[in-house]
Order: sequence, then C-alpha cells, then structure tokens
Amino acid sequence: MEPLKDSNVTRLPGTEDVRLREPPHNFEAEQALLGAILVNNAAYQRVAEFLRPEHFADPLHGKLFDSLSRLIERGQVVSAITLKTYVEQDEAMKAVGGAAYLARLAAASVHVIDAAAFGRAVHDLFLRRQLIELGEGVVNGAFGGDVDDTALQQIEVTEKKLYELATTGQTEGGFKAFRTALTEATVAAEAAYHRVGKLTGVATGLFQLDRLLGGLHRSDLIILAGRPAMGKSALATNIGFNAARAYREEHGEDGKPRAADGAVVGFFSLEMSAEQLATRMLSEQAAVPSEKIRKGELISTDFDRVLSVSHELEHLNFFIDDTPALSIAALRTRARRLKRTHGLGLLIVDYLQLLAPSGKTRQENRVQEVSEITRGLKTLAKELDVPVLALSQLSRAVEQREDKRPQLADLRESGSIEQDADVVMFIYRDEYYLMREEPKRRGDENDQRFNERHEMWRQRCEQMYGKAEVIVAKQRHGPTGIVRLAFEGQYTKFDNLPAEADGPGPAF
Repeated sequence: MEPLKDSNVTRLPGTEDVRLREPPHNFEAEQALLGAILVNNAAYQRVAEFLRPEHFADPLHGKLFDSLSRLIERGQVVSAITLKTYVEQDEAMKAVGGAAYLARLAAASVHVIDAAAFGRAVHDLFLRRQLIELGEGVVNGAFGGDVDDTALQQIEVTEKKLYELATTGQTEGGFKAFRTALTEATVAAEAAYHRVGKLTGVATGLFQLDRLLGGLHRSDLIILAGRPAMGKSALATNIGFNAARAYREEHGEDGKPRAADGAVVGFFSLEMSAEQLATRMLSEQAAVPSEKIRKGELISTDFDRVLSVSHELEHLNFFIDDTPALSIAALRTRARRLKRTHGLGLLIVDYLQLLAPSGKTRQENRVQEVSEITRGLKTLAKELDVPVLALSQLSRAVEQREDKRPQLADLRESGSIEQDADVVMFIYRDEYYLMREEPKRRGDENDQRFNERHEMWRQRCEQMYGKAEVIVAKQRHGPTGIVRLAFEGQYTKFDNLPAEADGPGPAF
C-alpha cells in the first residue's frame, strides 16, 4: 500500500473547476498511522510530540487518535481488541463499522519506523488547510468595507497569525543532549577567552557594567528603565554605538561570516527620529553640544570636526527604524529581515510603552498589552538568538519618595516586564533631582542657618555633578549591584569614571 501519493486529494466529478477544490487531506495516511499505533503502541511515541487530534482531516480519526493517546499515556496497552468496548459505545464509530473498522485500520498499518513520516504528512496537510483558511480570511478582509480596519492593520494581523502558525507547526526541536549544550557553552567560553574584553556577551563599552553583566547575552531580554530625563535613550544609544564600532567579522569553519567582536545593531526609535539619533551620536563623538549642531551655531573648527566624525561613522553597522507606533508583529518582521540581510547582534527598542500590540483591537487593559509586548520581545530574543535591550518608563511613584532611586516595583503598568526580563537595569542621576531642590529660606530661619543649608546643598551638587548610576536590580546570570558612570549632558554621553571612582556598588 502507498498512502503517500503526489496527489493528496481524491478528485470528485467536476473538480476541474478550481472553485470546487477540496481542502488537502490524505485519509489513507491517517488510517495507516492509526493502524500502526494499534498494532504497535511504540509508533505513538514517534508522533506524540507534534501531532494533535485536531490535525486529522477526518474528525473520526481525530477522536480515535485522542482516545488512543489518552489510554497510552495512562500506560495501557491499546489494540483493536482492547478498544472494542469503546467503539461499540460510540455512535460515530458504530456508523462506520465499529470493531470491523478497527480491524481494517490495523490491516492498513505501516511499519513503526515509517510512522513518524506519516505523522508529519498528516501534520503538513493540516498546516496547508490552516493556510487556506487564513488566505480566505485575508481575501475576505481585504474585500470588506470596514474603514476602521486599514490594510496595514490587516497585514499586521495576518503576520501575527502566520507567525503563530509557523511556531506551533514546528515538528523539529525537543530535547538536546547535554553534551551538545556543553560543547556550545565551551565554544562560547573559548570565544570569550580570546576576545579583548573576555566577555561572553556583546560588550557595552562601559567597563564596570560589562564586568557586572558579562556583556549583553544572546537570547536575553534586557530592560533599561528610568524616569524621563534620566538619560535612558542616551545610554542605549551609547551602548549601541560602542557595540557597532567594535564590530569585527571572522569566518567560521562553515565559511559563513560571524561576529568575532561587537555587533550589528538594529535600533527601533519610536520616540526620536533617525536624524535626531544621528545628531546625538555626532555630538557625542565630536564633543560638540548637540543643540549647537541642531541650531547651526558652529565655528569652523567645530564644523570640520563634525564633518570628519560623520565620515568615520558612515560605515557603522548601525541601522535605525524610526517608524512611530510600531506594532510588536511589525517589529518582529523587520528584525527578522535585518537579521537575514545584514546579520544582527543587538536589538534596541526605545521605548517599550510606545509599541502597539498586534491586531486591530486593543486588549482589555494596558497591563495585558504590555504583557503581550514583553512576551513578544523575549520570544524574539530567543528566536533571533540576540540580546534585546528594551527601554521602559517608570511610574511616578518614584517622585513621591524621599529616596528616588528606582525599585523593581516601580516598573510601569505590568509585572510581566520584571517577570519576562533576564536583566532589569535602572538609570538614576541624583544631580537631576538635586538641581530642582535648591533650599528656600524658611520663615523662622536666620541667615546663618540658611547659608549653611545652601552650602551643604551646593557641595552635594558639586559632588554629584556629571555622575550617574546604573542599578542592576535583577540578573539571571549573575549578581546585582550599582555601577557608577560619568555623564556629560551637553554631549548626551555616558562614559567610564576614573578607575579610583569606578566600580560596582554593593549587591542588593
């Protein structure tokens, strides 16, 4: 018997008309697979990982597979004889012949070794039927007259459904032998040993942060959070620039290029335009205040320096997408495309709350939307095998406390941000708050006391001027702690502090 034929559909009279085409199916393959399981229950284990009752074109076959799987999972031996009682009680099974039908299935069985191939054939035909249904939905939606359902929204919904179909339709994967995982870990450790910074992840260029994190690790979701004006975008831009500038390629044993150091960087800037982002990077590297570049208030030496730096930076492997209100589905599609066309080693999203959820309708509340977005970013990090650095706003609760250093509880709108992230970092600049807390004379205060308080405030401002803290509040791979950095506001630049002033603070 040869159930796997080139044609998956038994043609009916008049089916030359494409409007009468049947969805693809292969009842013979389904029967042969069920028969193989009845004859030898070991065949079930070859398809149990990916095959489900709804994958069968014949609902009766799906019901039978469900019964077989439940009984086998309980440890029972299943055969045409042991199932006789079941089929005699089921009206649908009795209608097709009952026990006699089971006997025919057993007679149509294939060898247990072939069961996996037959299972994959059944699964593939299910996916084809799903594709047809999806395609019909796309066509009907495009013909529809709903003005609120734009073409771009329909495309996003379709992309999301296709992605879900692709991920649920994977029949490969499963357990990986420990020796394989161990080899991969050893290779990564060897690469880190030979790398300049001795890091397994992508270097941020900020030495103490790299020392604490070990770089930004592949498949990790890293959240960088802070209140407005703390410098989230500036720090993310600095990290992305440092990674792109350090990018160095080498060819592996398979002849394909791979990153020996640094990374190709994709930057989704939902808040700033690509031009504003480029201006910041020019300002940082040329040491010219960004507002002077924007206003054109440059002397000839400044302009020459900006021009020289722009020529140096134009070959950076740094790609910017400044599309506003991008959906997580569209972001995923564009990130995959960048990985395919240019390679990708680091993805930055500025910022998380500006992303839109997939689909034309919003979720019941913002918490659910943010949960979907963070899960999508974590899934993307694993799928593309790159670190994803996502920026996030913090709630105003920070402003109400005397100590305004952020905490995990301040993460805005959703606990899923903390849950899904592998690393959570907060950016904090005490200088920002001190400058807004200049002492005012109290009604019953004399000049001496007021001057003492004002002098103490001035000294604190001088002490904290140009300094920032990155608080690593969560890290799956290592310790938490505080890293102190230098910050030059006029150039929007974070940098390493001198060695004596640098170093991670105490762990939490």
